[in-house]
Amino acid sequence: MSEDFGMRVSVLASSSSGNATYIETPEHKVLVDAGFSGQRLAAMMASIGRNLSDVDSLFITHEHSDHCRGLGVLARRYPKLAVYANAPTLAALPASLGKLPADQLHVFDRGATLSLGDLDVESFGVSHDSAAAQFYQFHHDDHAFAIVTDTGYVSDTVAGTIRDADAYVMECNHDIDMLRQGPYPWPLQQRILSDTGHLSNEDGADAIMDVIGLRTKRVYLGHLSPHNNFKSLAHATVADLLMQQGLGVGHDFELYDTDPEVPDPLFTVGA
Repeated sequence: MSEDFGMRVSVLASSSSGNATYIETPEHKVLVDAGFSGQRLAAMMASIGRNLSDVDSLFITHEHSDHCRGLGVLARRYPKLAVYANAPTLAALPASLGKLPADQLHVFDRGATLSLGDLDVESFGVSHDSAAAQFYQFHHDDHAFAIVTDTGYVSDTVAGTIRDADAYVMECNHDIDMLRQGPYPWPLQQRILSDTGHLSNEDGADAIMDVIGLRTKRVYLGHLSPHNNFKSLAHATVADLLMQQGLGVGHDFELYDTDPEVPDPLFTVGA
């Protein structure tokens, strides 16, 4: 029997240019999204001391390229890799991914829970301009890790599903002023600001306030736009808003930044 070291996580990269998160338990090694080339994902995994060939499951959130760019390469290169997504997402995957092995694709519906031995994976729908975007909460030995990005708002249902997790990746895509004064055309600005767009720094802070609980120890700020945000700005904005509400940033829990290219170190969920 393998030693139970808990559930470990590394946000390999997170931004509007590409996303991938690695999660491991004693029995499983999984990825959420593959928004980079196979070569880049392999390098990211190597940088945290892990091998991409050991990953047994890949959970796709939606069909946008910054979340599925490497899916085709990985599925063809690793024939034992199981790929999970809901049916509308599987149907909407871009043709640029190439032919996907049908026996490796598995339908995982919104609102369902998949049990993989020592890892339970809970899916939930979000509001985004895609076929049927869904994100995931991972459970191992009474500890939980949730990812919420690519949504225009966090509904009461989603908040109730992920409340009081040990750790989160929460979207802080843009600073509203930077977005309005930046290079994006008006229709794109409106899309990002809509209920099917992305969470701003303030929206992300509000969502964190709504879901954080006594066992929450880590919150990672994710999916930052390279054109409409900065790490320092997102971090300062969220920390200030949380502290205004009396939440113990730096004491009861820590805020962490994610990077568009450099993986965050592995951490043990709940430790």
